[in-house]
Amino acid sequence: MPFMDAYIPEGALSPSAERELIMKLSDLLIEHEGVDPANETVRRMTWVSVHRPEVYVGGGPTRSPRYRFICQVPEGQYNDERRAAISAGITNAVAEAEDGAYPLPEARVSVFPLEVPDGTWGAIGGIIRLPDIYEMAWPPRPDMEGEPREAAVRVLAERRRGEAEAVLAAACESPRP
Repeated sequence: MPFMDAYIPEGALSPSAERELIMKLSDLLIEHEGVDPANETVRRMTWVSVHRPEVYVGGGPTRSPRYRFICQVPEGQYNDERRAAISAGITNAVAEAEDGAYPLPEARVSVFPLEVPDGTWGAIGGIIRLPDIYEMAWPPRPDMEGEPREAAVRVLAERRRGEAEAVLAAACESPRP
C-alpha cells in the first residue's frame, strides 16, 4: 500500500515523459516495498500525488528543475537496501524522463523513503494496520509464508527486535560520563 508525494515543477517534463515517469514511479514503489508489481490489488492501492512546486535554491530561481519524492509505506516494508534502491531507481527514472535536457540529475533529485508507524495509517474510515494490509493483498511479497496476519506480525516483530538491538548496541558503545 505505497503512497508517494511527487514534487515535479510545472513544465520540467513533457506531458508524455511525465506520464511515463509516473508509471515507473508506481512500479518502483511497489517493487521496493517488496511486492510483485503484477499484483493488481497492490497496484490499485498505490497512489502517486503530483505537486507543482516553485523551487528556489539559495534564495533565487533555478535554471534546472529540482524534484522531491516522498515515498510512504507501512512500517516493516523498507530496509536500508530497499531505501537505497528506490532512491537510485527514482533518480534514474527522472534522468530518463529528462532525456539529457538538464545536467546532473543526481544532484537535483531528493528521495525520502519513509515508513508509516503501524497503527497510524488512516484509510477506509479507520486505522489500517500491517496485518490488515497483508490480508487485502496476500501474498504481499513472494517470500511470505503462512497466514497473512501472522506474516505481518512476524515482519513487525523482526523490525522492532532489530531496532531494539541497535539501540542496545549503541548504548553499550557509548562512553559513560
